[in-house]
Amino acid sequence: MCSVLGVFAHPDDESLLAGGVLAQHAAARARTAVVTMTWASDSARAAELADALVALGAGPPRMLGYGDARNPHAAPGRSRLVDAPLDEVIGALVHQIRSFRPDIVVTHDALGQLTGHPDHRRTHQATLHAVQDAGLAHLHPEAGQPWQPRAVYCATHPESGVGELGPLLEAVGKTVLAVPDAYATTTVDVTPWLKQKWTAILAHRGEVAGERPLPGILARLPEETRRDIIATEYFTRLAAGPVRGGPHRLTA
Repeated sequence: MCSVLGVFAHPDDESLLAGGVLAQHAAARARTAVVTMTWASDSARAAELADALVALGAGPPRMLGYGDARNPHAAPGRSRLVDAPLDEVIGALVHQIRSFRPDIVVTHDALGQLTGHPDHRRTHQATLHAVQDAGLAHLHPEAGQPWQPRAVYCATHPESGVGELGPLLEAVGKTVLAVPDAYATTTVDVTPWLKQKWTAILAHRGEVAGERPLPGILARLPEETRRDIIATEYFTRLAAGPVRGGPHRLTA
């Protein structure tokens, strides 16, 4: 099975959006890892992230330590991810990609998931650039030897797959953004790895204790309802490197 590098904005995004897939690949002895864009490595959320990654078999945290757009306590003294120079962020991700050398990179979709968080959108933008740059030796030469992943998968929610999650988010004042069903190119039933995924979500104890964060919302649901929500993960597959088209003209 292919090696997977997840690139997500916050601690808990990896568990909520791709925890089942990460556990699936780890169970098949594929290399897996997660890069987290925000929060300081000495924060409580970093310790929770470490516990979550143990549950998923995804190795130690790889935290870039930028500030959260909506939480000034995430990384004192560091710029927010949304304010950091884009090329700086891309370079940091290129280093992670070239270091881990994954077959597949998984990240947020262009909408920033259901809630449209600005950190999710920034992570999506920077990751797509970094995947392209990582394969080109003349870009970011300080970041190591070039490496081109085979594919990028953007974690997403199709309109038909929002289900009960939509009203739950709206009830706490959050937006609900979903893509047309055709954009969800890959649908993964992660039921066999649901125990690992739920353990990882629960590891984010601060979020579980809150009323508005999704881990807390899920923790208050009946088990059957929760299973229905988290047992399926949706992705949009994007080409990572050059894709062959017509040799002498543009083709759709």
